[in-house]
Amino acid sequence: MAATRTLPQPSTGGEAPARGTPGRRSAETRALTQALFERLSGLERGTAEHERVRGALIEANIPLVRYVAARFRSRNEPMEDVVQVGTIGLINAIDRFDPGRGVQFPTFAMPTIIGEIRRYFRDNVRTVHVPRRLHELWVQVSGATEDLTVLHGRSPTTAEIAERLRIGEEEVLACLEAGRAYRATSLEAAQERDDGLPGLIDRLGYEDPALDGVEHRDLVRHLLVQLPEREQHILLLRYYRNLTQSQISAELGVSQMHVSRLLSRSFARLRAANPIDA
Repeated sequence: MAATRTLPQPSTGGEAPARGTPGRRSAETRALTQALFERLSGLERGTAEHERVRGALIEANIPLVRYVAARFRSRNEPMEDVVQVGTIGLINAIDRFDPGRGVQFPTFAMPTIIGEIRRYFRDNVRTVHVPRRLHELWVQVSGATEDLTVLHGRSPTTAEIAERLRIGEEEVLACLEAGRAYRATSLEAAQERDDGLPGLIDRLGYEDPALDGVEHRDLVRHLLVQLPEREQHILLLRYYRNLTQSQISAELGVSQMHVSRLLSRSFARLRAANPIDA
């Protein structure tokens, strides 16, 4: 995949922060990120200065992408590829982030970065690891197959593909076999039966009702961080501490009607931001 363009980080008017403990570096990164977002908010999109500050934000938060990407080390994919995919999520988060909502940028960005990486593994990663040379040759074989199909009006033979690419037929066959690693076969399709008995997919494992809860909690967490801090607090009081609206109004020192309005506004924002309802 194409390499992510590295953008220079602009000077903030002082000396570069000294290297220190991870905690200090993290605090310095948060402070730099906040300062850069303040500068970005006053710039017109598309201008050279806007692009320069935006690039500095990307560069400053690459460690966050690497931190998230490290969680996917077991997937047997080149870490640099995963980091590049995560950087796409980082850029999307930077473009959508609103500093006025009072949410820390890493809290806002992490769900977007994780979602981008998960989408990459879901849609693009092959089911079996294929050597790089064979993968590159497979791309050529696929292109030659399409060209010859258009030329002859039929699927080409192995010999025709080999002659077109000037390689051996054995290599073509190996590439075609490797290409199957890019297409996972459905268990339902592979286990269709004519005798009325359940297929393999119906006999493996069981439905775990808690799985839906995991996805729902992750979605709710992602949506909540987009609300103002006060509305987040009211929702936590209402649904995690099970306080009534009158108890919330007493604790916050506002009217019960105001609490009700804030809850209604929060629900409207959550519904509007929910991709499932969109």
